Amino acid sequence: MSDTDHAAVERFTTHSTFVIERTFAASPQRVFDAWADPAAKAQWFGPPDKPDYSLEFRVGGREHLTVQAPDGAIFTLDAVYQDIVPGRRLIHAYDMHRDDVRISVSLATVEVEPHGDGARLTLTEHGVYLDGHDTPQQREHGTIEMMNALGAFVESGGDGP
Repeated sequence: MSDTDHAAVERFTTHSTFVIERTFAASPQRVFDAWADPAAKAQWFGPPDKPDYSLEFRVGGREHLTVQAPDGAIFTLDAVYQDIVPGRRLIHAYDMHRDDVRISVSLATVEVEPHGDGARLTLTEHGVYLDGHDTPQQREHGTIEMMNALGAFVESGGDGP
């Protein structure tokens, strides 16, 4: 659907914030590095086969991911890192597209801190979901799946930071 086709579509926004907390049997540095190191993040973020993925982890740096869903739709994430405190915090703003339609715009904060012998991660996401193309429930579900993959990666003791 092109932008001109959108003129006939009802326009509305849905605003939502969710918070996900996880504890991991891994050091805070390993958890943070799983976000910061492009090779490590590529192992747990998104589907395993993602030929169109890049990460420039620095303030002002960009992250880009394009994947094809089973139904043939193309989903694109474009993020810009707004704030990074090494080992502790990252903030990025990102938008999502399905084919050529922007479906959401979000601001996400990831905070990592020591917790016993491991780490606690708190992810807070403020999202604006556009014209019914995406919902807060779908995004939170996908983010929970992403946190499960992160946990499996950092607790595996395998390759990576």
